[in-house]
Amino acid sequence: MKSSAYPHLDGLVDLACRDGVDIRPTLLRVLTDLYVQKPRHSAEEEAQYVELALGLVEAVDATTRATVIATLSNYPGAPAIIFHKLRGTEAPPLQNEATTDNLVEMFFAAASDERRLILSNLDAAAVAPVRRPMAASSEVIRRLETAALQHNAGEFGPILARALGIGSALADRVARDPSGEPIVIAARALCMTAAVLQRILMFLNPVIGQSVDRVHNLSRLFDDMAPEVAERMLSIWRKGAAPSKPSHEPALYDDERRGARSLETPSQQRAALRRKELPSRFKNTGR
Repeated sequence: MKSSAYPHLDGLVDLACRDGVDIRPTLLRVLTDLYVQKPRHSAEEEAQYVELALGLVEAVDATTRATVIATLSNYPGAPAIIFHKLRGTEAPPLQNEATTDNLVEMFFAAASDERRLILSNLDAAAVAPVRRPMAASSEVIRRLETAALQHNAGEFGPILARALGIGSALADRVARDPSGEPIVIAARALCMTAAVLQRILMFLNPVIGQSVDRVHNLSRLFDDMAPEVAERMLSIWRKGAAPSKPSHEPALYDDERRGARSLETPSQQRAALRRKELPSRFKNTGR
């Protein structure tokens, strides 16, 4: 498996050939990291990456596959055949949207340690610079915290969807996730403080809040997570689902009154109509 396109791997390849040492998962991850560090590849480099990667995929575990998929999903023009092999499918070449959807589902289906691996690879694999997250307004943070303190995930989700610009169904998954990593990502993307996040973790989801160790581990993940990592995952979430439509705001002066009238019962509506049809002199005298 010597490679002129990736000479730095020769030492790892030699080590992998020794008895009792299986570093093929590490080798595949390093190979992929080296691949995505260059914005363009020659035909020789592309062919050698595909050949080497295909030879390693069969020998790696599910966690490594998930990590490599996460790495390649952020690289334009990544070889579709590698995605197929990693997913164990012979489907037609994946489009970027399908790859994004797959990564969203893979992240939510992964265990906590696998999610951390995916996040760490999002940090290491990115080539293009990512904009820093914009802090949410204090009012949005206050509303999120209030909903969490009231154990109201049903209200927390829509607020989060509007704040992050993601789909309502995905925001609900984030709010109700029993492991908690998605909430940490959302908090970092919104530039939330650690104290607010801890209160949300303790009250929003009882599965998380009842475990001191879980809250502590998630708080540590929040401290260790770079803002750019949260922004990369948020961009994947935004591509994976249509963003929520903004809540309705009255466009006409009487929109709200018309909305209130729509809530009247039929008998109340008929009575109101009769009052309008009465001559003005009867209205004034009350007869």
